[in-house]
Amino acid sequence: MDFDNLTIADIRIGLFLTAIKLSDNSFGVASSLTDNHPFSLKENRDFGDFTPSKIKGQKVSSLFEIEKESNILLSLKMATLNAISSNLISSGSYKIVNNCDPIDLLDLTRNQTITVVGAFQSYIRKISNTNNRLYVLELNENALQPDQKKFYVPADDYPKILPDTDIVIITGLTLVNNTIDGLLSAIPEQAMVIVTGPSSSIIPDVLFANKVRIIGATQIIKPDILFDIVSEAGAGYHLFNYCAQKICILRDDLII
Repeated sequence: MDFDNLTIADIRIGLFLTAIKLSDNSFGVASSLTDNHPFSLKENRDFGDFTPSKIKGQKVSSLFEIEKESNILLSLKMATLNAISSNLISSGSYKIVNNCDPIDLLDLTRNQTITVVGAFQSYIRKISNTNNRLYVLELNENALQPDQKKFYVPADDYPKILPDTDIVIITGLTLVNNTIDGLLSAIPEQAMVIVTGPSSSIIPDVLFANKVRIIGATQIIKPDILFDIVSEAGAGYHLFNYCAQKICILRDDLII
């Protein structure tokens, strides 16, 4: 890969997802984080690099060298990392299960403690119908349905919950907002740790070296309609219905 000359060919920043195409024809997506300051003072307005009309054509290396910080840049960086990773993940160097969600690889009959980081509705519904003890770490309690709020734990309470958890399912959004390191530090070595979601499709080596055993990644299979979906307020489940498939990347020592 000629990283020094790799550029951003196209980009969409949607309500829920950010999608990018690089000059080597690779694609990546990530959750969109937005900056919550609608009343921007004139002196704070930014018209520099990586602002509207000045993103396409920029070198990828410049994106990761830029000193300014914003949630939009965090999303852009994560989508770019996922695009760079896509060819490497499909190179045959990793153990991959196609068309598979990480939860389908778990034995939910063992009555364990399971913590879900992020309000994954499908996971909450499936786990809550078992005899496992379920906790949901989430910033916003209202992200859970009324009958699910009994599982709610404030996100900041993760040091109290994670040390005694057998299975931890972490949203890939924690890679975007840089909260994953704190979560992983509180998880015991023996726990089954999964990182999943549209933002988690990065080269897995660093995650595998830090307690993660399964990555639920997103493989774009119809890139020609990806940008339309993202631009029309598409969420992760729209991707999987129209233009992507779920894949699981397994750590080498994991036996399923």
